[in-house]
Amino acid sequence: MPEPHRPDTPFDAQGAALDEAVVTRTDPGRARSLSSDAWHDLRRNPVFVISALLIVFLLVIAVWPSVIATRDPLYCQLSRSLEGPAPGHWFGFDTQGCDVYTRVVYGARASIAVGVCATLGVAVLGTVVGGLAGFFGGFWDALLSRTTDVFFAVPLVLGAIVFLSMIKLSGIWPVVLVIAALGWPQIARIARGAVITAKQNDYVQAARALGASNSRILLRHILPNAVAPVIVMATIMLGTIIALEATLSFLGVGLRPPTVSWGVDISAASDGMQFRNAPHILLYPAAALSLCVLAFIMMGDAVRDALDPKLR
Repeated sequence: MPEPHRPDTPFDAQGAALDEAVVTRTDPGRARSLSSDAWHDLRRNPVFVISALLIVFLLVIAVWPSVIATRDPLYCQLSRSLEGPAPGHWFGFDTQGCDVYTRVVYGARASIAVGVCATLGVAVLGTVVGGLAGFFGGFWDALLSRTTDVFFAVPLVLGAIVFLSMIKLSGIWPVVLVIAALGWPQIARIARGAVITAKQNDYVQAARALGASNSRILLRHILPNAVAPVIVMATIMLGTIIALEATLSFLGVGLRPPTVSWGVDISAASDGMQFRNAPHILLYPAAALSLCVLAFIMMGDAVRDALDPKLR
């Protein structure tokens, strides 16, 4: 009886080849960075996939609302006031006889624009203040931290109501500027803590010993390794800021007609008698707002799980 074939390759003592996945993981040439590793996890997270698809859809209709809504959101027919859903008008008509479906689609533009622009302002301002406080420490840390505490003492909603009532300007940019000016302290605290943790690492000390300037150390070595928690918090805050814009518009100090937004439509439909007779005028814009906020919060949770090594 012939002897079984013995492999003459240098594998382990049992004569079995190493698994290809193991070779791939141990191959230093194929090592993944933190960002690529996070993207690898995100693609396999159903929460991220669902929220990303919903956000992409919302962004598309915010930029090109005419793709799925061919009517004018400001065209109204008082004779059709509070009519229910009908063929060609799937969401019915509001108090002024405007097509609710068209206004819900076009309302995404203003609401998402406020959320994105205000979140960018909050993230940039909070990162600069918190990063400088954490990096320099000492007097600058105490000064910037106390300034952050002062802004923390002002409730965001109440402060926005007061300032928007004082300036009495309508449009997107006053709302964006007020929210950005009052909403940055939480990001600043997160950025400060991340920078303090990152600047204690050995590679930062090595760069300092080699004579790197403060700006190079901060921008090239600390910031890339401290920005992950800021990104996570900003993603979650985006949904919160969209809800805040709707709240301010509902109270009459945020976006105002003729601007089309979900908050404006919810405010117009807030009369109890109208809601009992025609609930569709409130349910559809409220549902669109809720889905948008939920999508960004789900996205933030998924990004946090992917970027935080403690949750792996």
